[in-house]
Amino acid sequence: MNHSPPSKAELRAALRQVRRDYVRALRATGAEAERHIAERLAAQVLPHLAGAHIVAGYRPTPWEIDPGAIEAQLLGAGVTVALPRTTPNAPLIFHAIDRDTVITPGLHGIHEPPSSAPVVVPDVILVPLVAVDRRGIRMGQGGGHYDRTLEALRAQKPVRAIGLAFDVQLVDHLPAEPHDQRLDALATPTQWLEFMGGRSG
Repeated sequence: MNHSPPSKAELRAALRQVRRDYVRALRATGAEAERHIAERLAAQVLPHLAGAHIVAGYRPTPWEIDPGAIEAQLLGAGVTVALPRTTPNAPLIFHAIDRDTVITPGLHGIHEPPSSAPVVVPDVILVPLVAVDRRGIRMGQGGGHYDRTLEALRAQKPVRAIGLAFDVQLVDHLPAEPHDQRLDALATPTQWLEFMGGRSG
């Protein structure tokens, strides 16, 4: 009996569930476990950000790994940290923040800086994801925001895209489409993987 492969939507739903189950189990062990994960993630990433002048992070949704420890150390070192503002069907716009910037819910409830914060173009973008494979193909939430953003920025200058994930989000293979933008690297709390950045095609 032949079974057709799952659609991308079905695969995304299944991988979201894997991530959700992992995070629920992690949180059941207490807040210290999440803090430890964030610190281990920062230890993987920060050595690879030497020389970066502007680094874009993100405010995580409830099931995404938190880059807050990375951002805090960068701010302490005098690096410009930015967060994205989201507009439907358009590239993300990044705004510089500091420790006093008020972050409020924007599109889809994702927290973002005010539009009055300075607009910057990052050298490095820390990218959230649902899953990633060993070629650097990323599966996001499905809106295409980071693919559009990376395509636009990479047409202007070299920009490194570093995916951030729990180890459970790394899979062997994901379907790729012509518009997909590969990650340059992936950081999890236990490993760092380098990819060949650029388009997947």
